[in-house]
Formats: sequence, C-alpha cells, structure tokens
Amino acid sequence: MPYPALTPDELLTTTRAVRKRLDLTRPVERALIEECLALATQAPTGRNRQRWDFVVVTDPERRAALAEFYRLGLVRPRQRTAATGVDRTTGDHHRRVRLAESAQHLFDHLHEVPVLVVPCIRVEDRRELDTHVGQANTWGSILPATWQFMLAARSRGLGTAWTTAHLHYEREAAALLGLPYETVAQAALVPLAHTLGTDFRPGPRVATADIAHWDTW
Repeated sequence: MPYPALTPDELLTTTRAVRKRLDLTRPVERALIEECLALATQAPTGRNRQRWDFVVVTDPERRAALAEFYRLGLVRPRQRTAATGVDRTTGDHHRRVRLAESAQHLFDHLHEVPVLVVPCIRVEDRRELDTHVGQANTWGSILPATWQFMLAARSRGLGTAWTTAHLHYEREAAALLGLPYETVAQAALVPLAHTLGTDFRPGPRVATADIAHWDTW
C-alpha cells in the first residue's frame, strides 16, 4: 500500500491518536521504524544536548507485560491525576462516546499491537522532575522528538497514540525493559502499527479566537 501523499498542513492536521484503526495483524518493517527514529533525532531539544532514547518493543511477551501495566494504570492507578476538563468542542456527547469506545478498544487490544515504543529521557537525578522548571526542561526535549516520530509515522501509513497509564507502574516497566530507573525516565507508551486505511481528517477543535490571547490574558 502506498503512503498517503500529504502536504505539511495535511500532515499536521490529520495526525490523530489512532486506537481502533491500528492493524493488529500486519508487522511493521524495521526499516520504517528506523526511518521514523532518524527523523525524530532532528527534533529541537529543550536541553543543550540530546538526552533522550526510544525503546522499541516487538517481543510478544514484553508487549503483553507492558500492556498489562497500561491496564493496571487505568484500573489501579498509583498516583492521582487531574480530572478531565470540560470538552468545549462541538458534538460533545457523541464525541465522548466515540472516545470511550476507542479507549476501550485499545485497552482490550494493546498487547496485540505489533510495536510499542517507549520514549525515554535521561536525567542526572530524578529530583530534576520535582520542580516545574525541571519538568519543563525535561518534557521540552522528549515531547518534540516523540511528536516528530509520530508525524514521521503518519507520513508512512503508520498510526500512533500517546498514552501514559503504564507510568503508574514505571519502575516495574523499567525492570522489564532493563532501564536504569534512577537515571532514565519514561515519558509515554506509544503503540505503532500500520493503519486500517489512511483517510484521517482534522479533529474537532475550538476556534482560534477562543484560545488566542494577545499581549495579555
């Protein structure tokens, strides 16, 4: 299947969080993953030097274990997280139903996704994450690189989604993947697969006038 020919604007507006339309039966070629990683390394970094890595998990047993940490994080979270805010987009009820169905599908099938990618950031000490500035510096490096990976995946007919539920069990996931927990922080768990079709559209979003503040709030 040929890749979708996307303009830059189409790529930016149609790279969706893909959950239900991940092809669970088609392997992802290693060369494609390496192309996406090569493009991810070109992302701007919030640090003076590149301090992030990507753990690419294809082994079925490790994928199953990571999927179980993800499910545990949703049903038995260890940390309190903020409640979801009010959805200001149109089609409020129907969109929430679709999102719930999509999330449930990923919950049920994550272990079947052919590739799970864990973006990681190296830290001198985990206390770097204790302050707002420390967190901003850290996430300001790994987030652009991961998003660039996801854009590269979309341009190659692959789907991704940013998930964080497994981080409730980050220490256990680190042991599973052989990560030094004290000096490598995991940022997310990104399922990666070919998509069922490539016809993704822009999602419902608030109007620019509702989120733009000029010179003052």
